[in-house]
Amino acid sequence: MPITSLQSLADYIIEGRVATKLAVAACAEGFVLRACVEAYTKGIAEPILVGDIELAEKLAAERDLDLSPFEKHHIPDPAEAVTKCIALVKEGHAGAIMKGKVNTDVLLRGVLNKETGMPPKGVLSHVGVFNAPDEDRLMLITDAGINIAPNMQRKVDIVKNALRIAKMLKIEQPKVAMLAATEKVIYPAMPATLDAQMVAKMAEQGEFGDALVAGPFALDLAVSMRAVESKGVDNPVAGKADILVAPDIESGNILYKSLTALMNRDMAGMVAGSEVPIVLPSRGDTDRTKFYSIALAMIMAMDKKESP
Repeated sequence: MPITSLQSLADYIIEGRVATKLAVAACAEGFVLRACVEAYTKGIAEPILVGDIELAEKLAAERDLDLSPFEKHHIPDPAEAVTKCIALVKEGHAGAIMKGKVNTDVLLRGVLNKETGMPPKGVLSHVGVFNAPDEDRLMLITDAGINIAPNMQRKVDIVKNALRIAKMLKIEQPKVAMLAATEKVIYPAMPATLDAQMVAKMAEQGEFGDALVAGPFALDLAVSMRAVESKGVDNPVAGKADILVAPDIESGNILYKSLTALMNRDMAGMVAGSEVPIVLPSRGDTDRTKFYSIALAMIMAMDKKESP
C-alpha cells in the first residue's frame, strides 16, 4: 500500500524504528532543534549536533527543549560543521546528514569535494514531498533547490531520482508531469517545452520503466481535472500527476514556496542521488516540515539497509 500522507510517512518510520544517526550541520536553529528532539523522542532518528553548541543550548532553553541525550560537536563555522558531518558519515558513525542554518551551496560544496566529501556517482537533485490538495495521496515536486538550468539529459536524471523516492513511498506506476508554461512545443522561444516533449518520448521507449511521463504540461493541466476537461486533453497523467518536474530552479523554487509560504502546507525535502540521505529543507521551513523531512530521509536510509 502506498504511503498516503506526511503523517503516515512518519508513522511508517516510527513503526520501523530505524533510528539512524543523523549528523546535523550548523544545528543552532530553533525549528531544526525542535524537529530533532521530536524525531529522537519518537524513535526515528538519533541526532548528532554539529555547530555552535553554545547558541544551540541557548535556543533550546528558550524553547524548553532537552538536548542532553544528543552527541554534540562545537564547530561554529558552518562550512567546517559540514565537513565534520561528512567525516562522521564516512567513518560510519552517522547514516544521514541534515542541513541546519547553512546555505545549500555551502553544504553541497562540502558533499561534492573530491578530497573530503562524498561525490555521488550520478546527479544530485532536490525532491519535495507534500500532501495532495483534497486527495489522500502524496505528491512530489522537483527540482526546487539544486539544479539551476538543467538540460534535457539532466532532466532525465532528475526524473529518475524522483521516481526512486516515489518507489520508496510505494507509489505504483508514478505519473510524471514535465511542467512548462504551455502544452504546446514552442521552440526556440521556450526550450523547456521541447525538453519536456523529448523526455516524454523517452518514457514511451521504456527509459523510466512503468512510470507514465507526459509533457509539456502547464501546471493546471497536470493537477486539475477541470482544466483537463476544458482543454480536451486525453492523457493518463493529465490532472493526476504524482510528480511535478519544474523546468528550472526558479519555477521549482517558487512553486515549492508558494505551497509552504502562501498555503501553509507542510513539506518534506531531501536530496536524491546522494550516497547517503541528505535532509534539505528550506531555512524558512517550519519545524513540522523539518520533522517530516527527517522522516523522508529515514525512508531512504531504511531502503538502503534493505537493498542488497
